[in-house]
Amino acid sequence: MTPDEMKLRGVTSWPVWAKEVSRFDWTYTGDEECYIIEGEFSVETDEGTVHVKPGDFVIFRDGLKCTWDIKVPVRKHYNFP
Repeated sequence: MTPDEMKLRGVTSWPVWAKEVSRFDWTYTGDEECYIIEGEFSVETDEGTVHVKPGDFVIFRDGLKCTWDIKVPVRKHYNFP
């Protein structure tokens, strides 16, 4: 995501969520947009595993069942559009 896109979406004004190194199951009950500030983690689904790092913009769709595997403590901006 470019700085202009971030500004247009107001990403830096979104709340920040932080989580320590951990592994947990999660099911999304609505779409969530995330911009990763720091940390590294993988999201495991029935369709495969996605590795996420700082600077990534991720959209988790409603109903997604996954396992988060946080390798480096995470901080992310998040939004429920």
